[in-house]
Amino acid sequence: MISEGMKAPDFSLADADGKVWSLADFAGKKFVLYFYPKDDTPGCTAEACSFRDGYAAFREKGVEVVGVSPDSAQSHSKFRQKHSLPFILLADPEKKALSAYGAYGEKTMYGKKVMGVIRSTFVIDGNGMVVKVFPKVNPTDHAKEILGVL
Repeated sequence: MISEGMKAPDFSLADADGKVWSLADFAGKKFVLYFYPKDDTPGCTAEACSFRDGYAAFREKGVEVVGVSPDSAQSHSKFRQKHSLPFILLADPEKKALSAYGAYGEKTMYGKKVMGVIRSTFVIDGNGMVVKVFPKVNPTDHAKEILGVL
């Protein structure tokens, strides 16, 4: 997994509207890049809604929020509309960004080792440097936890 003080890996991923975003699009801005397993599942919905509910506070601090999962752009569009999510959701079906950030790999689920998305979050500064890593995330309180650090 990427650690604090490292240069954030570049990415090139489409959002729910088909616009392609890369690390360079956030140059000069601090942003939260969070990785989650699947749209519209209980934990992922709780996490997304916590970011939605805290979004104004993130924006007041000049921080953008970006979510990434292996779901399609179409899935993201439905998820965003259903839960009124105001932030960017990026599709990574090939798991390139997920892998580059160490957010995809072996994990334990229901007592079994499986390959999957490791719910994790990175705060990246305007120079593309990782300033904070949250390797284990409680979906319900995560946005508040990040706001407390910012």
